[in-house]
Amino acid sequence: MPVSRDIVRTYRGPRRVVADLLTMGQREDRAIAWLMIGCFIFFLARLPGLQRLAVLEGGDFQRDVIYAFFALMMIAPLLFYAVAGIAYLVMRVAGRSITPFGARVAIFWGWLASTPVALLYGLLAGFNGLEHSGTVLVGYVWTGVVAWFWVAGLLEASKELP
Repeated sequence: MPVSRDIVRTYRGPRRVVADLLTMGQREDRAIAWLMIGCFIFFLARLPGLQRLAVLEGGDFQRDVIYAFFALMMIAPLLFYAVAGIAYLVMRVAGRSITPFGARVAIFWGWLASTPVALLYGLLAGFNGLEHSGTVLVGYVWTGVVAWFWVAGLLEASKELP
């Protein structure tokens, strides 16, 4: 099934989608592709806000884009792996049977599936600025969506083992 269709399905039932993804087998290349595509889409979502800052505050747009690209494509994936490892350990301490791959799929897929809301947030940041109430509200919604997908994915992945 195409990734875009799975993203839409995730908004209706994230646990079912994670279950389907886990039944496709343990493929680390697929999981890191979801993470990297999600990071790249979030990088694209950052561009309108960076352009607004450069125009209104006289910043250096090219430098800011390079920094954002490096942060989102090099540093963020490492942080996601660390967070997935911590989530795996917390779930194991809580008595849930989960694999490290299941913990990674939960957070990587949650990040990718939340990118439509992240794109909306980026557009609002570019048009209205970060302090605008609409931008802040969509930021909270986006954070909630990421958390919802991640927790639902972790709960589904913890059912993976007997």
